Amino acid sequence: MVVPLTVAPPSSDGYYAVNNPFLVSGPKGFTEFKMLENEDMFIRIDFPGVPQDRMKVRIDPTKKAVSITAEAPKEHKHDSSPRIYGSATGLVCKCCQISGLVSHMSDGVLRLQVSKTHAPSQNPSCIYRCSTGPHKFPHGTDPYDPVLTGPLLEPHPCVNIGSDMAYEWKILSNGGLYVRVDMPGVPKDKFTVSVVNGRVVVTGDAPAVSLDFGGRFYSGEVAMLDSQVSIPGRKIKTIAKNGVIRLIIPPI
Repeated sequence: MVVPLTVAPPSSDGYYAVNNPFLVSGPKGFTEFKMLENEDMFIRIDFPGVPQDRMKVRIDPTKKAVSITAEAPKEHKHDSSPRIYGSATGLVCKCCQISGLVSHMSDGVLRLQVSKTHAPSQNPSCIYRCSTGPHKFPHGTDPYDPVLTGPLLEPHPCVNIGSDMAYEWKILSNGGLYVRVDMPGVPKDKFTVSVVNGRVVVTGDAPAVSLDFGGRFYSGEVAMLDSQVSIPGRKIKTIAKNGVIRLIIPPI
């Protein structure tokens, strides 16, 4: 028989990143915002399970916001449900408008570069305030902020329907176990699965892409066999795509 492992903080400080219990190094948080030298905004948002053709990004007709809708389909019959995401971000001043948008979706991560320009109806005082005062986009974030470490995991804030946590499991009728683990940013060939002393360990290496603050590394135990044995990882069926790995672990 195979049993799931309860996700627990690895230290007294809590989880390295409250957005994902398996993240052990690299930028934390579901999102990153970075103000560029030309005052464009780079945005990274995790959407694990979403393929490129299920992501929709558009500039709002007001030219003040970017809206995002996405769907992560059920990839296996044991997934509890599809996941539907929705989000929006945009300007914080009244005197500019969004003029351009470049988006790239890969391995369950959406990256945006949003450009702005002064609105046609601006007046000189408005230009001055925008140029020397508050940024037109939200201020950049610190992906290593200590508040992103703690004892309680946070649900994904963009999930409107479906599971909003990074770990899902189901005990199968034959005594096996089905596990779904979110590791956004990890290409399908950068996951590893091993079994040592009866524990199933999954790791994932997510390289830095585009203007990311850095790469991310994931690692964690996801299941335990009822005996302290080691079996070849190849005996565990895996499905890795769109920043998610699914495991079908046979009974021992």
